[in-house]
This record gives sequence, structure tokens and C-alpha cells, in this order.
Amino acid sequence: MSIDTENEKRWYVIHTYSGYENKVKANLERKVHSMGMESEIFKIVVPLENEIENKNGKEKVVSHKIFPGYVLVEMIVSDRSWYVVRNTPGVTGFVGSGTKPIPLTESEVKKILGSISDDSVAGTANIDVEVGESVQINSGAFENFAATVTDIDYSKSKVKLVVDMFGRETTVEVGFDQIEKI
Repeated sequence: MSIDTENEKRWYVIHTYSGYENKVKANLERKVHSMGMESEIFKIVVPLENEIENKNGKEKVVSHKIFPGYVLVEMIVSDRSWYVVRNTPGVTGFVGSGTKPIPLTESEVKKILGSISDDSVAGTANIDVEVGESVQINSGAFENFAATVTDIDYSKSKVKLVVDMFGRETTVEVGFDQIEKI
């Protein structure tokens, strides 16, 4: 099978098992990283919107999936990138006719990405650190602390770190945007 491609980065929609959207996003991000596909698969987004719900007289912000069962992927379609996405656990296929995925139009992308909450886009951040590397925490309660990365959770855009505090190693979890590589 050969997919004609214009070698152009475009947004595509992949269909997933219902309720597996975040797992698919995490699995695909891991695959992209481990297979060195960052030059072909760029962003993976589960579109979310925040709503304020009233429970027992208390307001609570709750995130809801805008398109349950679907994940957006910004990528250049090639035989290899198509295969990687298509064979990610939880993915049932691309939205499109037959084996050729159909990209979203610019107006569709702007409408979808413009309406989602910042949290779901923040989850698409590429992180330039690996487990075992040293980082500096640049915001929050542990600002200016040096730390070592022990785990990266792509689905939540969080990193677990070990910080030396008062002579003891303490594990903390911070967002991708709260660290920088030393």
C-alpha cells in the first residue's frame, strides 16, 4: 500500500474505542518518541471543553470531551506514519474513505482548536527531557529547585521528579511547562 502525500503537515482525525481517547493519546505520544517520529507526527489532541457544574451548591469546573471516540493528530502522512498511528492500541482507523485519510480543512481546525480549553492543548506540548535527566523547576512551590526526572506522563502533561529537600529525596509532580532542561 502506498499513500500519496504532499509531504505537508495537516490535521487528521482518528477514531478510537470510546473512553480510550486519553490512552490512545498517551500511547501514540510514547510511540512517536520511542520511534523518533517527531518529524512526521507533531501534535496529538483530545479536544476538551470546560464547563461549570453546580453540585450541592458548589461550583466545579469539569472537562468534557467535545468529540468522544475521536482524537486529532497533526502529522505528515507517509506509509510509516500512517502505520504507526493505525497500529496504536485503541485506534480503530482514520476518518476518511478507505485507506486514505482525509485532512481537516483550515477552517475546521481553527474552529475546533479555537473552541477547546487551554488544558487540552497544553497536553500536546512536546517535552525535551528524558527519564534520568536533570531539570530546573521554574514555577510553583518548588521554584528554583534542581531535580531529576523519574517519570513522564504524556497523557496528563506531568513529570515526576526527585528533589533534594532538607537532605532527603522527595518526589514531586509538576506540569511540562514548569520545568526546563539544565
